[in-house]
Amino acid sequence: MNKLLRNDQGRLRSGWWILLFMAIFLASQWVYRPVSHGLQQIGVAKAWLSPLPVVFLLGVTWICMRLRRQRLAGVGLALDGSWGRQLLLGVAFGAAQMAAVTALILLAGGVRFELDPARSLAALAYGAWVFLCVAVLEELLFRGFVLQRMVEGLGARWALALMAALFAVAHLGNPGMDGITVATATLDNALGALLLGLAWLRTRSLALPIGIHFGWNWMQGSVLGLDVSGLAQAGWLHPQLLDRPQWLSGGTFGPEASVFAVVVDLAAVLLLCRWKGMARRPSAVAA
Repeated sequence: MNKLLRNDQGRLRSGWWILLFMAIFLASQWVYRPVSHGLQQIGVAKAWLSPLPVVFLLGVTWICMRLRRQRLAGVGLALDGSWGRQLLLGVAFGAAQMAAVTALILLAGGVRFELDPARSLAALAYGAWVFLCVAVLEELLFRGFVLQRMVEGLGARWALALMAALFAVAHLGNPGMDGITVATATLDNALGALLLGLAWLRTRSLALPIGIHFGWNWMQGSVLGLDVSGLAQAGWLHPQLLDRPQWLSGGTFGPEASVFAVVVDLAAVLLLCRWKGMARRPSAVAA
């Protein structure tokens, strides 16, 4: 029985830590839902509710890390100068990826752009706020405590592959997932998750994956005005899809369903596979 619970070093096995995380996360929803509803009832603006899921997920992660006698920073949130530099590098990398995908769609005659008459700096800032919250939330969930325990228990290759599959499946219910889009968008989401997982693995920090995730989404939605995973966005530019196949333009799901996104993400994955990274030391056990 003890072998089932603990490894050869006498530590609780990674699978049990993942189950514990899931149990605490599900329990937290009993608090999250009434808190969110109550804040909406008293008129808190939607924009200010965006960080609420992040706060609750941070709380769940903090509890699990403390049970392991580790600090929250150990999950990849050591907010120092290096963290900030990796974050900015990630933003530039993710934005450049999306710019490359869109340029290829544009050159192939899949879309044209004009300035959006309703564009504003306030809208760009609001988009940045929302997409930053989304990036932090999804990276904590998919590249945080759970992935890190998977790497400990299964090894990096199996853990990254399994989490990539889970990330792709989690997006199957998004709007615009129909026809050929199901294949191209699912493949691109899996490659994107693999890229973000490698970004954590190479740095042992969530800064780079958060930056890449944010830069990709913000460039796609707030700047270019393209749909993000099937969700319509108001951007600085106003795109018009032309009469081209969905596998080329991405259709109503957005450029993530384009074959060009698959090509760009695959190239980025291969790049990170070759990159030696800048891994931190594993966090020390708290005193």
